Amino acid sequence: MAARRALKAVLVDLNGTLHIEDAAVPGAQEALKRLRGSSVVVRFVTNTTKESKQDLLERLKKLEFDISEDEIFTSLTAARSLVEQKQVRPMLLVDDRALPDFKGIHTNDPNAVVIGLAPEHFHYQILNQAFRLLLDGAPLIAIHKARYYKRKDGLALGPGPFVTALEYATDTKATVVGKPEKTFFLEALRGTGCEPEEAVMIGDDCRDDVGGAQNVGMLGILVKTGKYRAADEEKINPSPYLTCESFPHAVDHILQHLL
Repeated sequence: MAARRALKAVLVDLNGTLHIEDAAVPGAQEALKRLRGSSVVVRFVTNTTKESKQDLLERLKKLEFDISEDEIFTSLTAARSLVEQKQVRPMLLVDDRALPDFKGIHTNDPNAVVIGLAPEHFHYQILNQAFRLLLDGAPLIAIHKARYYKRKDGLALGPGPFVTALEYATDTKATVVGKPEKTFFLEALRGTGCEPEEAVMIGDDCRDDVGGAQNVGMLGILVKTGKYRAADEEKINPSPYLTCESFPHAVDHILQHLL
């Protein structure tokens, strides 16, 4: 790993870190303002595939977060870029609310499968259709492979188990575009003028947020909100740079010890 440099950028996860669905993490708005008052560049990175970037931005604004669209980098953005690069016609196994982020992409007579979090579509008939496309040689693109995520009513299955089922049934391997992939973090930093060694990632997912960021050279801060479960920090090596109660505590540490 390259030598640590002065901190210039902070990447922040959204659902589970700043908010849980339609409820903000207590004190998160004020903590974000304090972070913005420092010298660092702030970017927001999310694996969410439940809604388009525009819908996500509206949700955040209703929660009184001061965030602009160009500060958000989503796994949907990364997936669309890969579809365009490969010039394929995807079967989109995503939530209907995420479809606007694929506007203009041809989906007739699909020759690829793109899978995100799509609870309404995860049933036998649709998954079997995807299975048959993959058997015919279609590539499998996973927007991410999270095992589970946090909802208001508790933890819920993520797309990871369904991606893995299709991989197992077809003896293929998915191309994953979201966190924890290195390319995702590097793309999120593009345009900030910062190297990974000058950045820190704050998130509630030990593997995807913290482990992924640390694998590319960033510091990783794990927060005990959202999907966090006791002893999560022991699931990755190296362990998180810091584990703390919530986003406001992470901001406190950054302002006091990293700047």
